[in-house]
Amino acid sequence: MSEPNYAGNIIVILANLPEFLRTPILKKRMLEFFSMSESDKREIINNALEAGPTIPFPNFSKLFKTWLEVLTTITEEQRGLMFSKYIDEIGSAPQKLINFNLDGIFEIFLSLDSSKKEILTNSINRIISNLDENRKKKIFLIIPENAKKHLGF
Repeated sequence: MSEPNYAGNIIVILANLPEFLRTPILKKRMLEFFSMSESDKREIINNALEAGPTIPFPNFSKLFKTWLEVLTTITEEQRGLMFSKYIDEIGSAPQKLINFNLDGIFEIFLSLDSSKKEILTNSINRIISNLDENRKKKIFLIIPENAKKHLGF
């Protein structure tokens, strides 16, 4: 990619901010996502998937937890769209997750309070259930076993 990864740079900056700044900025950026063109949404997601593994895990974990928490505050429709876009991108190129600490990411999810976990689990289950069998197989190959059990798959 010859163009600068602006979204990736923003992600790195957000990861280093204290929570009281990170949360409102991340929420604002997430809400902007829904008004973007499809190509811009895809670029943002690809940039995020590219930038994530480059962030030291302690910083990434704070950012990821904030992202999950913010996801629980938006509408089911918006949350479904966000998850669907990520799942579509990962389903078409599962290798993008190779450099992520998926077990660590799942532990971050487990650290959320039960109501937030339930909101996110219901959204993810609904999206995965609606995937065609080929896409489901690809997704299930990369989801850690303990996450599949928690999600009920």
